[in-house]
Amino acid sequence: MASFIRTLLGKAAASSPVSFAPARSGGYTSAWGHPSGMTAQMRAMGSVGTLFSIVNRTSTSVAQVEWKLYRKPTRPGTERTEVTSHAALDLWNRPNPFMPRVEFVEVEQQHIDTTGEGWWVIARSPVSPIPLELWPVRPDRMDPVPSATTYLAGYVYTSPDGERIPLGLDEVIQLRMPNPLDPYRGMGPVQSILVDLDATRYSAEWNRNFFINSAEPGGIIEVPGTLGDAEFDQLRMRWNEQHRGVAAAHRVAILEAGKWVDRKFTQRDMQFAELRAVSRDVIREAFGMPAFALGEVADVNRATADASRVWFAEQMTVPRLERFKSALNHDLLPLFGPTAAGLEFDYCSPVPDDEEAENAELTAKVNAAVALVDAGFDPAAACAAVGLPDIAFRAAAPAPAEPLQLGA
Repeated sequence: MASFIRTLLGKAAASSPVSFAPARSGGYTSAWGHPSGMTAQMRAMGSVGTLFSIVNRTSTSVAQVEWKLYRKPTRPGTERTEVTSHAALDLWNRPNPFMPRVEFVEVEQQHIDTTGEGWWVIARSPVSPIPLELWPVRPDRMDPVPSATTYLAGYVYTSPDGERIPLGLDEVIQLRMPNPLDPYRGMGPVQSILVDLDATRYSAEWNRNFFINSAEPGGIIEVPGTLGDAEFDQLRMRWNEQHRGVAAAHRVAILEAGKWVDRKFTQRDMQFAELRAVSRDVIREAFGMPAFALGEVADVNRATADASRVWFAEQMTVPRLERFKSALNHDLLPLFGPTAAGLEFDYCSPVPDDEEAENAELTAKVNAAVALVDAGFDPAAACAAVGLPDIAFRAAAPAPAEPLQLGA
């Protein structure tokens, strides 16, 4: 491993103007390594319902969008053309033999939403440099190798059995929400609310234990003297037999030479309903997710429903798609060499069409074209000027002459 990192650091590459790499005193992982808590951030999705709902909603909406490959226009004013057959398109539609694109994108978006990072590892044939497979890997298992002269030398993946696998710059693609304190790692919304997520989970566990523990908070049995081991075990056994479990709740206790002392907070004192409501608001705030996006609507009609769909697509789905689009065009396509020159990936817009606005725009264009033609301009040129397609023009038939009135 040490020799590999020295090799990476010694490779010729464009020098960075300043050093981004931290000082290393005891080896590569002593200064950087992956940020602590990434595993907890991903695990939180399965323990807090509001977080699961948000991440599931965003990741599935991003995964369901269709993608296309285009050839960029060669001359100004011309449109790009769709490319339906290319190795890069085949790879994106089927990243690996076990995972279609929809599942691949959903996994990556889950990682990005929970940790701020998504990682793709590229697999190739030993005899060809063309990428053949893409694999999503957990962010907590990936570590960048900083370089003092070239910014980044490579990556190290830690497998579940602890093996550390070195990877080159052309074997990994990283998507991230930039971290203002770390130029190599990402920062996601979950990192900012870990304490609130813990409070939500602990309140749910306390609520559960309340019912498991006889539906009563804890207390103390006071005895006047010191109990021997046998007496202590006997008292504990009798108490558990008579009072443990919800079915035995509120049963009258009979204590021999002992006194029960309450040390309880009721559920009302703990204000669990208020605590969980506040936690939901904090989680939504971190993601910028309004309540209606999770189905919490008091008064819904067709207009508000349509507005909600447009807002979610524009504010939550499109920015996430742009992150994938950048990775595909900036990092993946160049790996296909000259065959990918002039090509670009793009997604089909998830924003619903606004039919009312489209109809109003069409009416305005038609009125403008009619005004230009009436003013004497060429019909084809008028259509082109206002953005209408070239339509066959037929001059209006002249109005019939009025019949001559005899004796007028």
